Amino acid sequence: MLRILILLTLLLTSNFSFANNKEGRFVQKDNLFPKVQLNTSLGKVIVELDRSRAPITVNNFLTYVINGDYKGSVFHRVERDEANERDFVIQGGGYDKDYDGMFERPAIFNESGNGLKNNMYTIAMAYQDNKPHSGTRQFFFNMDDNDHLNPGRGWGFAVFGSVADGFDTLDKIMQVETDYNKKLGYTFIPKTPVIIHSIEMLPEETFE
Repeated sequence: MLRILILLTLLLTSNFSFANNKEGRFVQKDNLFPKVQLNTSLGKVIVELDRSRAPITVNNFLTYVINGDYKGSVFHRVERDEANERDFVIQGGGYDKDYDGMFERPAIFNESGNGLKNNMYTIAMAYQDNKPHSGTRQFFFNMDDNDHLNPGRGWGFAVFGSVADGFDTLDKIMQVETDYNKKLGYTFIPKTPVIIHSIEMLPEETFE
């Protein structure tokens, strides 16, 4: 199974080797672990992405990043698992502050078989219910070890990086008050929008 996933990944990335901007310029093409900084209304979060394990997902995410597509989006889902008295996920990137959907590029292949787990403070690609290859721009942070989101008999959610700094910001977001939102139809929507002002690439580190 793993061999099949690797072959599919190579085929799907052959014509899209690295994230590019509107002008088609490659972004840190030799950097397997690029970093981005999320500037939110409640603080900053730095994430190290893993292009070695999740090239399709990372390049897709970075394409949105470098074209400024996340500017003004929000974290629309701040959810706790009340039954087990634990935190669950913080999800965002797909809606504006009025909870209207934002521009989406074509959906990507699900890389959940890459060996990375949905552990606490990792970032993963969201997808529509029962449609594992429907991920576009929405992502989520795991706020606990969510083993049930990993692949088992079926597809899981593809982890493509982990938090390097800003844990306190995510913890702060996790504490915001949520309520039912009529437009989205869910109860885990922040009453006061948590805005992603921007996501920016950090300079590539120099290794000796």
